[in-house]
Amino acid sequence: MCGIVAYTGLNNALPILLEGLQRLEYRGYDSAGIFMSNTSENKIYKVKGKVIDLRRLSEKKEAGKNYPIGMGHTRWATHGKPNEINAHPHLSNNQELVLIHNGIIENYETLKKDLIQRGYNFHSDTDSEVLVNLFEEIQKTNQIPLEQAVQIGLNKVIGAYGIVVFDIKNPNELIAARLGSPPLAIGIGKNEFFVGSDATPFIEYTKDVVYLNDFEIAQLSVGKEIQIAKFKENKPIATVINQLAFDIEHIQKDGFEHFMLKEIFEQPKAIENTLRGRINLDNQEVQLDSVQKHNSIFKKENE
Repeated sequence: MCGIVAYTGLNNALPILLEGLQRLEYRGYDSAGIFMSNTSENKIYKVKGKVIDLRRLSEKKEAGKNYPIGMGHTRWATHGKPNEINAHPHLSNNQELVLIHNGIIENYETLKKDLIQRGYNFHSDTDSEVLVNLFEEIQKTNQIPLEQAVQIGLNKVIGAYGIVVFDIKNPNELIAARLGSPPLAIGIGKNEFFVGSDATPFIEYTKDVVYLNDFEIAQLSVGKEIQIAKFKENKPIATVINQLAFDIEHIQKDGFEHFMLKEIFEQPKAIENTLRGRINLDNQEVQLDSVQKHNSIFKKENE
């Protein structure tokens, strides 16, 4: 499953994106990419292969630069080969919208045919590139902000998705939306926002997190509070902020080569924690409240 990381704030996005993508490597992927923007330039890097290759490429070329907004993605190929062309992020035809996407757009072929008839060109084989051009067409035709274009566009889409979209003309804002299985977590910091496929990419920066539910779209603007709405009804909803209960130590590999090996060696500790408070060594008894409650009810029914 693809991995998503995004950032907007006052700090440099590059190290946040790269570290976040490395933490999402457990999800599996075949290519990776990042997009970054500041007031003077926009940069995109894609590789077929590992995040470490993306790190070497981007850090070497962007040393000393600062990008306060950006997004990153690890792709598991569904539409098209695993290569740099099909890797995310994807740009719209006018080069002004940028998108990363996790999920499947089931009616992308119908949407793509319509966009081709309207003069759009496609450079990848992905359903994701269809999405970003759909948003461009809606925005251009109606002369509306990106958030409204995304809301209208998603109501034309059939499928499951978690997406993050950026408009180069509005350099302090990210739009995120979700429907179906791909989860999206939004971290809320001081004058900054993070987006991830889960909370692992931003756990050391903030413990305040919002989880998007189905049919929800979030507007993330630096210096403003998060705005969430139901895009089916275009109806604002209250923001529910959760507090993360784990820290960075819980999500690292602790020297193991991969997470599966770590989990194997953690099994004795996991069993110990599961049984903690349920074994009375003095009386050599196992005390399971649910079992005792069930036995008590069973005993009463048979008296």
